[in-house]
Amino acid sequence: MAFENLSERLQNAIKMFRGAGKITEDDLKAPLREVRMALLEADVNFKVVKDFIGKVKERALGAEVNESLNPHQQIIKIVNDELIQLLGGTQSRLTVAPKPPTIIMLVGLQGAGKTTTAGKLAHYLKHKKNKKPMLVAGDVYRPAAITQLQVLGEQLKVPVFTLGDKVSPVEIARQAIDKAFSLACDTIIIDTAGRLHINEELMNELRDIKGTVNPHEILLVVDAMTGQDAVTVAESFNGELGIDGLIVTKLDGDARGGAVLSVKAVTGKPVKMIGMGEKLDALEPFHPDRMASRILGMGDILTLVEKIQSTTDLAKALEMEKKLRKDEFTLEQFLDQMQQVKKLGSLETILGLIPGMGGISQKLKEANVDEKEFDRIEAIIRSMTPKERRNPDIINGSRRKRIAAGCGMRVQDVNKLLKNFEESKKMMKKMQGMAKFASKGGFKLPFTH
Repeated sequence: MAFENLSERLQNAIKMFRGAGKITEDDLKAPLREVRMALLEADVNFKVVKDFIGKVKERALGAEVNESLNPHQQIIKIVNDELIQLLGGTQSRLTVAPKPPTIIMLVGLQGAGKTTTAGKLAHYLKHKKNKKPMLVAGDVYRPAAITQLQVLGEQLKVPVFTLGDKVSPVEIARQAIDKAFSLACDTIIIDTAGRLHINEELMNELRDIKGTVNPHEILLVVDAMTGQDAVTVAESFNGELGIDGLIVTKLDGDARGGAVLSVKAVTGKPVKMIGMGEKLDALEPFHPDRMASRILGMGDILTLVEKIQSTTDLAKALEMEKKLRKDEFTLEQFLDQMQQVKKLGSLETILGLIPGMGGISQKLKEANVDEKEFDRIEAIIRSMTPKERRNPDIINGSRRKRIAAGCGMRVQDVNKLLKNFEESKKMMKKMQGMAKFASKGGFKLPFTH
């Protein structure tokens, strides 16, 4: 994730706060110097860093001694509170027009990922908000921009409005509203053109579109990889056009993340959505409190729970639980379960959401853990006959050779999978037993009914 290095540095700085009773200025010197350096290296705006350090110091020195919190815990709370404020304080939601359609205009420089983000936003609105979006191809200058949006529309089963590349973007946006009414679409997402640099021609065109369709949201798409340049771009677009918020893309990459930490303080405009991957479902609402928690290594259980809820097939989960009780859990269910886990995202992303597990994701990187193991397991299982998947006990030596040959693996790989499957079954049965014992009053587990 973008904040990996910052997260590690901040956690190390916070560990430097020790002692008992009231926090003194001397206690703060070295740790706050480390916090300052961590933020500056993360490409956070210098003035923003100065203000942040000042607020943390003021609160730490003026804090009443809380008997339930030691100095270390007090500092964690103060830094967490100030990080949340720096990131925007509260979640800033997308505007919904009182009377549809809601018009969303995406703007930004060329290369920021506007067209892809338009598709991701349509996916989010359709699947998470039960909206009926329509995409509008307003970029008539970039080669293949219209085609790219049409391909995304086909994948998403979302209508795409285009008049080709010979009609002005202002006219395209105007006619798109009539089309949305005829298709009963309640949200219009306009993909506008970008330039390599901000210029008067671009801004005039965007101002003309804004004046013609009166969008409810003007969202600036910026690339997290550009660091402080993203904040400079946000200032310019806000000054010239007026924006309502930002969508920050590529926040799952190796970017330092300073743009997300600086943009609200510098521009006064909130980050509304963040791109956390390349897939069309990898756009999520931005929650300042959850992001602060992730940065400080405290995880993000709420996002993890939401991911599980949105990707888990409840009927399949209940069927699997029933079969497990009857000792009928098969390799087919094992494959289904594995595919559900894959939908949650990369192992690194999942671990980053679990409190205290952020550091393990770094160790996994260093250990070169191969996430393609899931694909190899799937290939082996799909190389089996339906009968073999349902009854792995019949897989003898000759069958193992055939399965290995069918998926291009070794017999040892097939043996390893079958052994792991049996161990998984035993472990899951034990957990079922514990849950059963808990339900009879032996003890309570957090997720048993």
